[in-house]
Amino acid sequence: MDLASYADLAIELVNTQDRAGDALRDLDGLHALLARRPHLNGRIGHRDLDTVRGLRAQLRAVFVAASGGDEDEAIERLNSLLIQHPIHPQLARHQDHGWHMRLNEAGSVPDRYAARAAMGLAVKVAEHGIDRLGVCRADGCGRVFFDTTASRSRRYCSDRCAGRPNGMVTALAHRNTVTRDGGQ
Repeated sequence: MDLASYADLAIELVNTQDRAGDALRDLDGLHALLARRPHLNGRIGHRDLDTVRGLRAQLRAVFVAASGGDEDEAIERLNSLLIQHPIHPQLARHQDHGWHMRLNEAGSVPDRYAARAAMGLAVKVAEHGIDRLGVCRADGCGRVFFDTTASRSRRYCSDRCAGRPNGMVTALAHRNTVTRDGGQ
């Protein structure tokens, strides 16, 4: 079982809210988030939606603290999530694979999501360091990411955002030139 792979749950959840809007504005948004994760399917209602939104805010706070250089705050927040949402591993047998570890499927959908997301993030942090958690530095973006670069130098969530600051400067310079020259 690769618990670190569950860190993607944290990133996906936090990134449901960005400058484009809130993908969790209704139950359809939550269904869409969960659709890619069959092990997290289950009955959900408005209370679950509110709980997942609260989890999103808690996970964002971990990323914000880490990217701001406050490692102690980030770790404290992540440890709090681990305490609130413990995982429950168990042995299971599949005919073609024998015995293996898996996480218990009991509990509400938000509880299972939270336990996996917090554990995955904690494993990634333990393996690679808290400084790998980042918040995109492009103006108005705010999406989070896990820096996998060898130099620990990632600052943007995507190539698009990485190119945006330079593109904006170029566009502004071009517009100013056009305005001063009285046309193109």
